[in-house]
Amino acid sequence: MKTAVLAGILLVVLGVISLAYQGVSYTRQKQVLKVGPIEATRNTRERIPLPPLLGGIALAGGIVLIVIGARRGT
Repeated sequence: MKTAVLAGILLVVLGVISLAYQGVSYTRQKQVLKVGPIEATRNTRERIPLPPLLGGIALAGGIVLIVIGARRGT
């Protein structure tokens, strides 16, 4: 396969995942209290939102790369 087709497939997959999940979640551990050997921590879930426009652009760009790569191959 050509490089453009592989990059297009990767962009299509990332675009679909971005549209499906619309963000990345992660857990952060924060120290709340430390008194001598005793520690208290708190876990918080945070999220980095991904706009649907970003997923749509990645999807469209991937489709364009697949089409261009397929035309050059023939």
